[in-house]
Amino acid sequence: MDLAVRTTTAEETRALGTALAPLLRLHDVILLTGELGAGKTTLVQGIARGLGAQEHVASPTFTLVREYVSGRIPIAHVDVYRLDRVQEVVDLALDELEDGDCILIVEWGDAVEELLPEDHLVVEMVTTDPAGFDDTRAISVHAEGAGWDERADELARALGPWGASP
Repeated sequence: MDLAVRTTTAEETRALGTALAPLLRLHDVILLTGELGAGKTTLVQGIARGLGAQEHVASPTFTLVREYVSGRIPIAHVDVYRLDRVQEVVDLALDELEDGDCILIVEWGDAVEELLPEDHLVVEMVTTDPAGFDDTRAISVHAEGAGWDERADELARALGPWGASP
């Protein structure tokens, strides 16, 4: 399933993440793609808010992994942008974060998609104004696997306020 949505502000991007959160289950994997500054961490802030996490959500670019454990389901937020080799990602032992009992969100996840479970969500975020004067983001959501197939209608409804269309 593929959906296209649009947000016009950072707060709308957070709200989209908050709307996505109730659909998330233990062991879900979300891959975030898009250029620098596209709003990947902003979306994670919304997801964390929707799950009830109390921790401050920040980019894991320099720490590689940030964990938010106070919400309904713990989140392991990973950024693989600075990793040069697939082996470095393997060394992170993503499946062992929170003993595997979490939602795994990977920024720049397209680089490691083949290492992750078949069931996952890919969220591609693109700025529509390269000059940065406009906060509008075009967001493509691609659901993979049986786990997301059974949530397809719920996903479309949750993203409806942002113009979800196949």
